[in-house]
Amino acid sequence: MMESNPYFAVSSSTNSFPPYGYGSGFQPPLFPVVRLRGLPFNCTDIDIIKFFAGLDIVDVLLVNKNGRFTGEAFVVFAGSMQADFALQRDRQNMGRRYVEVFRCKKLDYYNAVAAEVNYEGIYDNDFQGSPPPSRSKRFLDKDQLEYTEILKLRGLPFSVQKSQIVEFFGEFKLADDRIHIACRPDGKATGEAFVEFDSAEDAKKAMCKDKMTIGSRYVELFPSTPDEARRAESRSRQ
Repeated sequence: MMESNPYFAVSSSTNSFPPYGYGSGFQPPLFPVVRLRGLPFNCTDIDIIKFFAGLDIVDVLLVNKNGRFTGEAFVVFAGSMQADFALQRDRQNMGRRYVEVFRCKKLDYYNAVAAEVNYEGIYDNDFQGSPPPSRSKRFLDKDQLEYTEILKLRGLPFSVQKSQIVEFFGEFKLADDRIHIACRPDGKATGEAFVEFDSAEDAKKAMCKDKMTIGSRYVELFPSTPDEARRAESRSRQ
């Protein structure tokens, strides 16, 4: 059962009255994502983590277009207060460039994730060289993706252990040495992990666990590649 999360909460009420408390000015917390513009073109996610030093970052997504970095990025934080603190870094410098930091919508971030997966070639080759899919089609249809033996997990508890991931995938009998839990340079977990299965077919079967829970967190699964897993492992060692 999916956890109760204010960022994804949907009212099941059928009446037309607003939820209790909204009339007194209560607002649900915003999804804790900000957008960056004006980044140096040699910027890496490590540079962004350093730019937001002291804040708890969950995900960094560098925005590319036609294989080239656009100078923009999305950063997801552990909570709305962290995102508020991040906005205070607006127009501070990274190298010789000042960086704009501003709020954006959860949907903008999700669409950027989908576009990145699309460009990296995980979609079927029919998409290659074609215009970007319409907004309504930019959500991932994971059954249509090309699989390798690697899956990426996102949304993990920050305290997750390899044994919990082994248990999560149960019948696939993973070995500890085939699991890499991604960490920031300071050693803190990012909430992501990469898992290697015996075959691409097994990885695709394991997608039945998509959006199931570990602890109180529901976990998203995505097809990945050995190169992406190696890059994540390399960043963890820096």
